[in-house]
Amino acid sequence: MTLNAHGMTIGLERTGDEFFISLKPTGKLTHEDYQAVIPIIESALEKVISPKVDVFVDASAFQGWELRAAWDDFVFGLKYNNEFRKVAIYGHKDWLETISKIGNWFVKGEVKHFDDAIKALEWLAEV
Repeated sequence: MTLNAHGMTIGLERTGDEFFISLKPTGKLTHEDYQAVIPIIESALEKVISPKVDVFVDASAFQGWELRAAWDDFVFGLKYNNEFRKVAIYGHKDWLETISKIGNWFVKGEVKHFDDAIKALEWLAEV
């Protein structure tokens, strides 16, 4: 029996108008995965006038998106693009570097790929 586990673990911390969001996508994400996670993030961000958001994405177990899930990710990114300061994507897949470069086209802040989780977190902590 083969299990195709998928989903996203989310962590959310807030200090005033600053947010730190950690995401760990697993497997191939679906529209339903986004329907579960996006309302949590939106609920937190919509309560703050000009949120400043840093994101750590642990993509070490991420295998990609179904088409509708990729669209969900794109729409969410466009909706909140001005709020993102830094997005660090950690993982060892070559295509994650390409994803980070594409992310820079749509996010006001900076998106970077890292092969080392500690370096990614240190970069996010830099002022």
